Amino acid sequence: MTAYGRGSFGGVGFTPDQTVIKEGTDEESEFDTLSKTIAHSIQKITHNVSQIQKLISRIGTKKDSQETRDKVHELTHYTNQLAKETTANLKTFSRLKVPPSDELKLKIQSDRYAEKFSNAVKSFQASQRTAARKERASIARARAHSPSFKVLIQSPFEDVPKEKVPSVKRQRLSKMEQNVDLETILERENAIKELEHDITEINEIFKELGAMVHEQGEVINTIDDNVDTAVIHIQEAKQDLATAVSIQEKVRSKKCLCLVVLIVGVVVIIAILLPVLLSINN
Repeated sequence: MTAYGRGSFGGVGFTPDQTVIKEGTDEESEFDTLSKTIAHSIQKITHNVSQIQKLISRIGTKKDSQETRDKVHELTHYTNQLAKETTANLKTFSRLKVPPSDELKLKIQSDRYAEKFSNAVKSFQASQRTAARKERASIARARAHSPSFKVLIQSPFEDVPKEKVPSVKRQRLSKMEQNVDLETILERENAIKELEHDITEINEIFKELGAMVHEQGEVINTIDDNVDTAVIHIQEAKQDLATAVSIQEKVRSKKCLCLVVLIVGVVVIIAILLPVLLSINN
């Protein structure tokens, strides 16, 4: 990731970093690599939003300055790019090929990241809109208070008493100031347009997130259906086993009954024949 706008932020903690996924090492799976990158990006977006909000609070106050506005535009644009990259990484992560036993784990993790990312992006979009609103209000106030917008710039001749400047020269200076003021306003209006364009891109990210969550929901439902089917099969197998055991027990009972009847019959026969045999012998 390269820096945007007019340079690094220094005090606001802006550190351009590479967030596009690289090939995983032998020791680290693609799942782990993507997971760490997405988690870091979400944390970075949350941190940037906090910095943006602090900068926005200065707009329209005595602490306001062109440097503050530049930092707001630069940081919001960078965060916007980071959000787009994170969306792409989330898509890749949610579609990873994993063993069937890990599918549910992947979908749960994807859903968790999508929720955290969505919350971070919502806060970011709110900051974008606040920045755009305060910028527009600031320009409107400048137009209303001074045709030359001296609140926005400082003339290099401001400390020179006007009576010491020839009339023609004062006119030229006034014209120069007005030209510079107009250029400054145009730059700020262009910055607002860029900010509003970034806001529309965030809207697209929300659409992609919605589609991704819907897709994940369908996959999770499929997994749940498969789990339910497996449970049904297990229950059916248990029922079949119970039926088989019951039948086996009935067969055993019948065999035992037959054996008892046979034994009783033998005893009865012996009891009948024994006296007869004894009488014959006598």
